This record gives sequence, C-alpha cells and structure tokens, in this order.
Amino acid sequence: MMGLFALATAWLVRQTPGFNASAPERPVLHEPDYQMRQFSVRSFDAEGRLKSELMGIEGHHFPDTDTLEVAQPRVRSFDAQGQLTVGRAERGLSNGEGTDIQLYGQARVVREAAAAANGRGAAPRLEFRGEYLHAWTEDKRVSSDQPVELLRGVDRFTGDRFDYDEKSGIANLRGNVRGVIQPRRP
Repeated sequence: MMGLFALATAWLVRQTPGFNASAPERPVLHEPDYQMRQFSVRSFDAEGRLKSELMGIEGHHFPDTDTLEVAQPRVRSFDAQGQLTVGRAERGLSNGEGTDIQLYGQARVVREAAAAANGRGAAPRLEFRGEYLHAWTEDKRVSSDQPVELLRGVDRFTGDRFDYDEKSGIANLRGNVRGVIQPRRP
C-alpha cells in the first residue's frame, strides 16, 4: 500500500508544473488595445503650456509599436516662442509622444507668418503640400520622399523629394525642382 502511495505521489509531482515555470510567450500582435472617436490628445511643457495637440475622427493605439493611427488627423504644434504650426491629412500615424507624425493623403503643413527671430522683418507664411509628409514637431523638421509643393509667401516651389529644417531655415528640394519667385513690392 505504501508503495502505491509513493508511486502516486511521484506521478503527481511530475504532472504538477514548477513554481519557476514561466508561461509560454505569446507572439506580439499588431492589434489595437484601444480606440477613440472624435478625440484630442494634448502634450504640455513643464510650465503647463500646450506644446502639441493631435485631433482626429477616429484613432487606434497599437501597443507593440506605441503608435496611434488616426483618420483625418489635425495637428497643432507650438514652439518655445508660441509660433503655431498646423498639419492635416486624410490619415496619419503618430508615435506615443506625438513628436513624430506621418501624414498621408492630401497632406498639408502650415507655419503662419511671424516676426523674424533676428528682428529683421517677418518670416513669411510657409506651407508644404503633398501626398505624404513626415513631421518631427520637437526638431521642427518636415520631409517627404514623394513630390511636394512648397509655398513661401507668394513664391512657389515643387520637387520630387524634400527636407526642411526650421532651425536652419533651409529647405532642400531634390529631383525635378521648379520654382516661381515673385518680385517683392517696394
């Protein structure tokens, strides 16, 4: 009888998982963990001032990439001087912080005219248009690997690809570049 109990106990020990046994890892799936409708996501600086806002008709958050896919995104971003830059498109993709935003389908990014930082005149209104624009709000950069139209005040430029860095004020257009520069009024 004791031998039978010993065999039964040994069998139970082998069938029982150990305390340190880890659960098998599940594959990471690219599935949304939540969705939003008619939403707005805002980020603020340390003093409580609005840095950026992302609005949309519908949004889906994906935890595996910490990204937010947005239908009809509208983006507002303020720099340290309060200069507003806005963007919009048919759809967009943003990182979790809202600092890396890709705009797809009739994408447009606009920086309104502002007083120049060096005190010499005003910086004209600047607008980028294309089917794809990639904006980095903290770095104040916009680029595209697809055709784009750049409007600077009344001047108009087009190119197959471009990069713009607001800190340096340089827009680099490449591939089939064309431009029309209007004469300045006295």
